[in-house]
Amino acid sequence: MKGDRIFGLVMILVALGYLSSATQIETSFISDPIGPRIFPYMIGGVTILASLTMMLRPDPDVEWPYGLMLAKLGFTLLLLIGYAMMIRPLGFIIPTVIVAGIISYQIEPRPVPALLTGAGLSIGLFTLFKFVLGLGLVAFPRGLLG
Repeated sequence: MKGDRIFGLVMILVALGYLSSATQIETSFISDPIGPRIFPYMIGGVTILASLTMMLRPDPDVEWPYGLMLAKLGFTLLLLIGYAMMIRPLGFIIPTVIVAGIISYQIEPRPVPALLTGAGLSIGLFTLFKFVLGLGLVAFPRGLLG
């Protein structure tokens, strides 16, 4: 319970800092009616509401992971850090297939479904981010496809 309240307070402070930095976003002369600040304001507001809920209605104390589970969590953290470093040189699809496949394997140790999950998630997310949201992702390393 105490941990939830401390985390909630820390997240409120982080959200307030985030909202403060969002006020510094400059708007151009010609912009949409909502403006570029609305999305950061929404994220900050939801974070504050979730943090207040966590502080006012904390969960009972839980048992923290130890042993093998803690090692798996540490491995996953290192994997995600490596993933963030590999996106630029290897493109989006290859690192995402590998990391999503490994994480899927950790959840359910079946190699073929884990590989299919990694591939499906990678292609699906790439399609969503590139073509629906219009992000400038690169699918593969620049020299791979010519």
